[in-house]
Amino acid sequence: MRMSIDAMRRDFDMGSLRKRDANADPIEQFRKWFDEALTANKGEWFEPNAMTLATVDPSGMPDARIVLMKSFDQRGFVFYTNYRSTKGQQLEEHPYATLVFYWPALERQVKILGGVSKVSEEQSDEYFLSRPKGSQLGAMASEQSKPIANRKVLESELETLEDLFADREIERPEEWGGYCVKPVKIEFWQGRTNRLHDRLLYSQDEQGAWSIQRISP
Repeated sequence: MRMSIDAMRRDFDMGSLRKRDANADPIEQFRKWFDEALTANKGEWFEPNAMTLATVDPSGMPDARIVLMKSFDQRGFVFYTNYRSTKGQQLEEHPYATLVFYWPALERQVKILGGVSKVSEEQSDEYFLSRPKGSQLGAMASEQSKPIANRKVLESELETLEDLFADREIERPEEWGGYCVKPVKIEFWQGRTNRLHDRLLYSQDEQGAWSIQRISP
């Protein structure tokens, strides 16, 4: 018998998040949680670097999709895409975004808000060259977000590129590269019983200093 959607619920009891235990640096706190998410990996399907990327279109309509974080440090959180894609055009028009990580095995979420800028061409080149050849060719074959007649169009373009670059190194297309989300707010969420979740919000001031505040669930 199928369960009613409104009856689907679970309690959260795997941990807590106390202000006195949190790192004063939110990037280091993220690093700790990310390392724990890697350890908690329960199968090959689980990608702890998967994150929701939320943007807005020129009219203010929210848009979101899942992308993969490829690096992070004190400068921000980096992902790669086609600059001419829908998200690329939205970020060109409105260079701000929100990222959300969800790690159900640990009953944790992290939300990151900040400005977005392109990474250097050198960094994009380095990452592109590290990708499998099939992924490199896929990035060239797809005019991301553009309408196509059918899948055969993509497969035919890929076959052409495979022949063309069979014995040649592939250079990064100029329309493909990385973005860095530089955070100004980072919220750490730990599920707790009775929906009284722990939420710590880090906010950065104009001088770059971080403060931490507990907020109500």
